[in-house]
Amino acid sequence: MGASVITAAPALAVRALHKRYSDVVAVGGLDLEVHPGECFGLLGPNGAGKTTTIEICEGLLTPDSGDVEVLGRRWSTDERELRQLLGIQLQETQLAEKLTVRETMGLFRSFYDRGREPEDVIALVQLEEKSRARVGSLSGGQKQRLALACALVGDPRLLFLDEPTTGLDPQARRQLWELIGELRAGGRTIVLTTHYMEEAERLCDRVAIIDHGRAIALGTPRELVETLGADHVVEFALGEVSSLSTDVLAALAGVRSVRGSDGSWALTVGELHVALPAILAEVERRGATLAELRTHSATLEDVFVSLTGRHLREGG
Repeated sequence: MGASVITAAPALAVRALHKRYSDVVAVGGLDLEVHPGECFGLLGPNGAGKTTTIEICEGLLTPDSGDVEVLGRRWSTDERELRQLLGIQLQETQLAEKLTVRETMGLFRSFYDRGREPEDVIALVQLEEKSRARVGSLSGGQKQRLALACALVGDPRLLFLDEPTTGLDPQARRQLWELIGELRAGGRTIVLTTHYMEEAERLCDRVAIIDHGRAIALGTPRELVETLGADHVVEFALGEVSSLSTDVLAALAGVRSVRGSDGSWALTVGELHVALPAILAEVERRGATLAELRTHSATLEDVFVSLTGRHLREGG
């Protein structure tokens, strides 16, 4: 991955962060540290507290308690300086639809004492052909790239991206992934939120899995997947009720853990070529039939499920 062990002061340090709205705890004692030059992901379902956390770090919200240092500075004393050092792409960026792409970039460039030429950033996000087009005529993917360009025009030291690909079609999402990957490869420090596990695995050096306002796991994507102790996941459903049980499945060769009930099962397994024949033989021995069978390499989604019993897209 891109970033390795870093000894420099953190680009972002969050300690014991709390934020609640009436009876709802949005962030409940969060601790995070982002190294310079890494892409750090906040991964979790909608409602997990990711956006609240990132908006506090961006200076848009005030925490109830806790401490946030951004590039060694604090919002309470260094707000103007921080505004010059950060690039921010909100979950939904509302841009003036009657301005052209070039006019929009010129406007955002005027907010910074120093930065990049608008034409250079338009080229970076591959919108040269749309430079004279009005914002209202752009596709969803083009608007997301323009929003990213607005975050980049000040040549920020730290870039915040909140759900940057939500709502995009697969092609537009992959185009934006490529662009973020190029920024990451260039040494830019990036903090992004997402509920797409593939996005986190592809882009992030390290990931914090967030649930109910707390970090429940932290590490590189590979490290987190390795906590499962298995390389693959086998999911299957039975056509009828059988005597298969968690204990029976857990005792099979190659099976590391078992989750499921009512005829639907998800098993983490080490050696797929050992576990799968054992599972099929046991199903046959019990006189059951398979209604469906799937296997896949273990992912961050499986880590989240093992920790919470829910899928990322299920939310709370």
